[in-house]
Amino acid sequence: MEKLTILSGAGISAESGIKTFRDGDGLWENHNITDVASPEGWRKDRELVLEFYNQRRRQLHEVEPNDAHRLIAELEKYFEVQIITQNIDDLHERAGSKNIIHLHGELFKSCSCNNKSLIYEQKEDINIGDKAEDGAQLRPFIVWFGEDVPLMKEAAEKAREADIFLVIGTSLQVYPAAGLIHEIKDDCLLIVINPNETGFGYGERAVVIKETATKGMKLLFDKLINMK
Repeated sequence: MEKLTILSGAGISAESGIKTFRDGDGLWENHNITDVASPEGWRKDRELVLEFYNQRRRQLHEVEPNDAHRLIAELEKYFEVQIITQNIDDLHERAGSKNIIHLHGELFKSCSCNNKSLIYEQKEDINIGDKAEDGAQLRPFIVWFGEDVPLMKEAAEKAREADIFLVIGTSLQVYPAAGLIHEIKDDCLLIVINPNETGFGYGERAVVIKETATKGMKLLFDKLINMK
């Protein structure tokens, strides 16, 4: 069975009603990035950081997977599918996809602020005073700017194994995730679904579908199946 690796980003979740994490003005929900998504921001104001992610978590309870998520899950009938996502939501899981690497963490999990290997399911708010088993404050299980991306090595290996590499919902502006496109084999089929110009140097190699994630997946799905 051919190996199809999918790199997904904020654009696919935006069509489910999740606000894209990074706005054009560089602010996230009117907050400076470093205030809510960095170790420095955590040290400066834990309450602000917790409330920012509490709001994101509450919103995630209110949205559902869209057609792009569902069509990707359907592809598991025809391909060995591996998803590498920059998204911290669980919409791929809820759509039925099985093999998912969350590069930037997961909103429905928390961890000790002193030991990221102490991980907990977290469907509700995290409050000041909520502790991990080591006695440390719980924090969102999110990879913040300036922190290592622990699953990057595994993601790079999956990219190198791919027969087909699909980029959907991301303009590949955030590294190291953006570098995954340079890991694929020379004979790997590269497909990009993005309504905007990306400019990340794939040249003429890629099959580009300039549509939103849902429209693009509807156009691509039958074509992929017919390639079998």
